[in-house]
Amino acid sequence: MANFALLRLPLISSHGSSPLRIRASSNGVPFSKPKTGPSILEIPLEKIRRPLMRTRANDPEKVKELMESIRLIGLQEPIDVLEVDGVYYGFSGCHRYEAHQRLGLPTIRCKIRRGTKETLRHHLR
Repeated sequence: MANFALLRLPLISSHGSSPLRIRASSNGVPFSKPKTGPSILEIPLEKIRRPLMRTRANDPEKVKELMESIRLIGLQEPIDVLEVDGVYYGFSGCHRYEAHQRLGLPTIRCKIRRGTKETLRHHLR
């Protein structure tokens, strides 16, 4: 394991001679304002459009295994959903989505990324 030394150098701010404090994460990258990244929400299954559903077939055994797992311990990893103009589009998590449908669950936990119509067109190529 590597040993690292942390040097504390006095920095002078442009507002005088008081030291300027810089906060950094453990990897040395300065903290910045929080970015608006994906959010996690429970979304009703019927609100999620599945534009690639007709082009892909799910593995029935995998769906059965996921159904049993979800029944016992719940969904462990949310599906990824793209929100464009208030409409949700699912492009991954097909087996988890089908397992929820077959279990009769009304909602599924989703990691939501917001995007533009151009982003949506890119996913549909």
